[in-house]
Amino acid sequence: MKLRDFLKIKSQTLITIGPKETVSAAIQKLVDNNIGALPVCNEEGTLLGIVSERDLLKECFQHCSAVGITKVQDVMTKHVAMGFPEDDLDYVVSVMKQKRIRHLPIVVDQKVKGIVSIRDIVDIQLEETKAQIRYIGLLPRRTGIEKRRLV
Repeated sequence: MKLRDFLKIKSQTLITIGPKETVSAAIQKLVDNNIGALPVCNEEGTLLGIVSERDLLKECFQHCSAVGITKVQDVMTKHVAMGFPEDDLDYVVSVMKQKRIRHLPIVVDQKVKGIVSIRDIVDIQLEETKAQIRYIGLLPRRTGIEKRRLV
């Protein structure tokens, strides 16, 4: 699957944040939207960085009292790995593993068009495999004769 196909099926609106917004605002956006990272974009939509839960937790731990005034640009990751719509999901998985990241912005002409998370990849792979889920207690019980035959 190409990232362009992923962008077509992902129904969630892209949520971004500006570099001058506060860490507190970033946390609020993450919580309100139940997401784990925000692409940091300027007014034109150009990708400047990314701020993740991990970035924010580190900042909060180190400077608890400054969360309301610290700017996102001061805690965001500036060297951002990114994907293009033509990339395969295998590429995305490889980048995420190599860089030890869980979110990858999808970019066209330096503008963020979407973001793919490790959860999205797992969801796509599960959809493709359509695995049957088995639960303990719902499996048919075997009689003593069937058990002996299995051994």
